[in-house]
Amino acid sequence: MENILQQIGIENYIYLSTLLFCVGVFGVLYRRNAIVMFMSIEIMLNAVNLLLVAFSTYHQDAAGQVFVFFSMAVAAAEVAVGLAILVAVYRNIKNIDIDNLKNLKG
Repeated sequence: MENILQQIGIENYIYLSTLLFCVGVFGVLYRRNAIVMFMSIEIMLNAVNLLLVAFSTYHQDAAGQVFVFFSMAVAAAEVAVGLAILVAVYRNIKNIDIDNLKNLKG
């Protein structure tokens, strides 16, 4: 893996991670669909995980890769809970548009 990192270069991983994170931010800011927003948050999380793995490999320390493993486990739980909430909301109001969810406030 280190040989591949030396061939590609750490700066290319930084550029890719920055691009993915920006795509996720734009998805959260400009799309009003809850599922697209969840996917955009996952893209941002994966961009950070990619950067952690790249720097972990660059510094030859496995701590970043272990942190990514736990981060992915938490992300999987977050997706399960988020989708369960979306299904419950869809059953009640038959729509998952964020603008319509503002009506659920107490």
